[in-house]
Amino acid sequence: MVTTDQAKNMRNKIDIEGTVERMEEPRSVNLKVGGTTEVCNAFLVDEAGEIKIALWGEDIKKVKNGSKIMIKNGYTNTFKNEVSLGKGKYGELIVKEY
Repeated sequence: MVTTDQAKNMRNKIDIEGTVERMEEPRSVNLKVGGTTEVCNAFLVDEAGEIKIALWGEDIKKVKNGSKIMIKNGYTNTFKNEVSLGKGKYGELIVKEY
């Protein structure tokens, strides 16, 4: 497991756990392959700090503010100078406490 501060300097294969805080309202986005899906920004908080996470599609319904989660094999992306964490295609989101 890595901390939020360590994750910000990594690109992929990130295993991290923490508490979901400050979930934004989901919004609809267009997919490159066509169609739309929902995306929701939130923050994953641990003892080292926080990192923005992007929750997509069905994952949004799995968590709420205060949920304790683990992301296995996640990756980071930088957009507008802000690092965010996602589970990606090959990652896994595990809800430990809803």
